[in-house]
Amino acid sequence: MPIAIKINPKDNVVVALHPIAKGTAVPVDNTTVTAIEDIPQGHKMAIAPIKSGENVIKYGFPIGHATADAVPGTWMHTHNIHTNLSGEIEYSYHPNVHPLTPAAPDTFMGYRRKDGRAAIRNEIWIIPTVGCVNDCAKALVRDNQDLVTGRIDGLYTFTHPFGCSQTGHDHAQTRKLLASLVRHPNAGAVLVLSLGCENLTHEQFLAELGDYDHDRVKFLTCQDVEDELVAGREILKELAAYAAQFKREPIPASELVVGMKCGGSDGLSGITANPTIGRFSDMLCARGGSTVLTEVPEMFGAEGFLMDRCQNEQVFEKAVRMINGFKEYFISHNEVVYDNPSPGNKQGGITTLEDKSCGCVQKGGSAPIMDVIDYGEPVTTKGLNMLYGPGNDLVSATALTAAGAHMVLFSTGRGTPFGAPAPTLKIATNSQLAARKKTWIDFNAGVVADGERTLDEAGADLYQLVLDVASGKQTCAEKKGFREISIFKDGVVL
Repeated sequence: MPIAIKINPKDNVVVALHPIAKGTAVPVDNTTVTAIEDIPQGHKMAIAPIKSGENVIKYGFPIGHATADAVPGTWMHTHNIHTNLSGEIEYSYHPNVHPLTPAAPDTFMGYRRKDGRAAIRNEIWIIPTVGCVNDCAKALVRDNQDLVTGRIDGLYTFTHPFGCSQTGHDHAQTRKLLASLVRHPNAGAVLVLSLGCENLTHEQFLAELGDYDHDRVKFLTCQDVEDELVAGREILKELAAYAAQFKREPIPASELVVGMKCGGSDGLSGITANPTIGRFSDMLCARGGSTVLTEVPEMFGAEGFLMDRCQNEQVFEKAVRMINGFKEYFISHNEVVYDNPSPGNKQGGITTLEDKSCGCVQKGGSAPIMDVIDYGEPVTTKGLNMLYGPGNDLVSATALTAAGAHMVLFSTGRGTPFGAPAPTLKIATNSQLAARKKTWIDFNAGVVADGERTLDEAGADLYQLVLDVASGKQTCAEKKGFREISIFKDGVVL
């Protein structure tokens, strides 16, 4: 079993795949380097002399500079590395676009909606337009589980505290996100639940929603009826009858849209789980499907890996506006742009934002970037897309769902139990987490670090699991009924 990995030939550090005890001789290239101190799993060890001020190289890319001289075998982390990053940057386009070789078509067992869209779940959703009716929505879900029969996969609500006492962009953001959820194909039928006096009026919501199937989407204003729970049940019965007509059938994998996200990352995220997701992304895109990469702040410092892969200069300019727009968001709030990674990330071996970002973007594989989309906007272009969204796990997973992702792939080195409205498939970076949190983790990419599977093999395994989930297999979060949303507030528009 390998104990460390040199990711790129240019690197002057290796990453411990397993804890390395002081005095251990670590094989590196054609020689060995002896650890002069304990190196925790996921952390970095110098394999060459690194002078103070000299760049620390990982992934073949500077992830910061040394703040003290280091000899081979030194533990390299927050105590002796500092970021190189600063504020906004002027970018230039140097195309490095390599189209994928098309792969043989594939299918999954999904639902075909009346408007022609594909879905992987056939659920009834209750969408509150304002936080005041959250408990009414929860009661309707609790009291009407008897309607979940036959071909209906579930009845859920996604509560939030917004929809009133908001102004300007925040108000528009709420309206846009909720309307996007109503349109999501995994919802076979939707009840939009309002109070009646909120800022987010019925007329505003209809204008945001646009054309819709009146049999699929129904509205209830609680102030307009004597008993909203009685009235709500009658509407839910109609919606259940509508949703029950859909059944699973073979659908081309080219119609799948899969979101990609990481959280609770560790030093193995960019070595096991994220590149495994990248292999999957390339496999799906090669079959005509779509994947979506978000978490803009966690592209900072590694955006060059992505920008030159934009399919043309127009997409590149959209990517520049997205990256610098998010930096301006931080600056306008007097926040440090590169105040990242989190304490948990650091404990897991991630040292600087460049370190974290270089690992994060591995989820994008090697495919050309076909489009950059704004928060709350749908995916309209096949292939790899980038989505404007923050690093916050639930906010960005919600944004991926609103963009039309049928499911979300979520890699984690620390573990997390939450689920988005779309099925959220958890991918462990290490085998210890997968063994300890079996009720959280759906896929163990730690087998790559253990030497049991190559990245290509793990990617193929993950691809098959995605098809299984698309065909009805429940994720761990689904089995627990863990589903919620969080809406991005005070963001900026591309």
